[in-house]
Parts: sequence; structure tokens; C-alpha cells
Amino acid sequence: MYLSASEQQALRGVFTLLARDECGEREIRERLGHALLGLLRADQFASFVWDAERGGFGSRVAINMAPANLDTYAQWHQHHDPITFVLQSRRRATRVTEVMPQRELMRTPFFNDFLARDGLHWGLNLHTFDGERALGDLRIWRRKERGDFGARETLMLDLIEPAFAGALLRARQRAQAPRAAAQDIAASPWASLSAREQQVARAVREGLTDKDIARRMAVGVPTVRTYLRRIFDKLGIERRSTLAGVLPRD
Repeated sequence: MYLSASEQQALRGVFTLLARDECGEREIRERLGHALLGLLRADQFASFVWDAERGGFGSRVAINMAPANLDTYAQWHQHHDPITFVLQSRRRATRVTEVMPQRELMRTPFFNDFLARDGLHWGLNLHTFDGERALGDLRIWRRKERGDFGARETLMLDLIEPAFAGALLRARQRAQAPRAAAQDIAASPWASLSAREQQVARAVREGLTDKDIARRMAVGVPTVRTYLRRIFDKLGIERRSTLAGVLPRD
């Protein structure tokens, strides 16, 4: 496929965007949407994430579409949509006219009461999955006077799909990492220590003696040693030197 200089530059920009690991899933879809409007000479863009448990599309991102009209999609039109689930089943870039002739689509309430209100006429969709889990979709539309998308635009969108899926997966993993780390800490032996026991353990890590710890905490040395025995039992260790190595860093 021959690409013009401007198309090559735009495509490089898309891949550069998708290679960055600084954006969340929603921002990736929004930034890509702006890039695709230029690359594919399109007018409107929308993106959703299919929620199989809820049985609906959510996490909406849209460009050049009226929010109120999109609200009607969420409330009614997505449940009476004659094309999107067919497009979703393709798992590849697909023109709307491949799954329903344009004249037939134009006779549906979905077209007249939803698409036409924002000037959406010719459509190209890509629904991206990781196995059976939906990652996000790309719904690109043109006004009537621009004409339908062709094999050229479809192929470019298919070329982008692996990088798009990878960017979304990495963003999801980054978002989940802090929660996983917090769960690991909560499940660790450290979490079984009381606040006073953790205070003693940190003081040991600083190299304080039992007497120093007792002075800091305003308790007797025997109390400090009682705390230490409890700490050793809970952490399954026997020596102070070992204790310093198993503590999480603040």
C-alpha cells in the first residue's frame, strides 16, 4: 500500500503515541481519536468499552458529537443498534457498509434518531479484545459528502490495532499495580504488627538499643523486650539483624 508523505508522518505519530507509557486507558483512546480524524480524513469519533457483566457500553470518549445525543445512545439506542454488535464480532477494522447496506441503514431509527443528528453517515469500526475481554473500540465516522471509507483506511486501522491493544493493556497493568502492591503489603506479616510493634521494629532498623527505644517510647525496657518477642514470633525470625531486612521501606 502506497502512503503519501503526510500519511506516513501521521501514521508515525500514531505509533509514537501508542508507544508511550504515560497515559491512562481513557486518555489513550481520546488522543488516538484526534489523530485518527486527521489520518483517515474523518469528522466524528467515539470510543467505548464493552462491559460484558453489565451488558452495555461504557467509559465513553467522543469527539465532535453532542453529549446529549450520546446520552440517548447510552439510555436507548445501544440496545436497539443494528450494526455495532455485528461489527464487534468481526474483531478487525470493518466498514459499516460491509455489514449493512447504507440505504438499509438509513431507513432505521438508529440512523435517523441517533447517527444523523450529529451528521454521522459513513462509518468504520474497530473493536479490540484481549481474548474475550473487551479493551476498547474505535468508531470513526464521516459526513455524507466525504464518501465512504475504503480498503486503504481499513488497512491502516488494522495496522494500528496491535499497538492500540498493547497500549491499553499496559495502561491497565499500570493502573492495577498500586492496588496490587497495597494488597501485598496488607497481606504481609508486617501488617500483622500493631502500631506500637511497628514503632519498635522501625527503631530497631535505625540501630537503637532497647534502652534508647524505651526512652523514645516512654516505656520500660522490659516492655520493649516484650514487644520484640511478639514481633519475632509474628515475623518468624530470631535475631534483630534479621528484623531490619524484612521490614518494608517507608
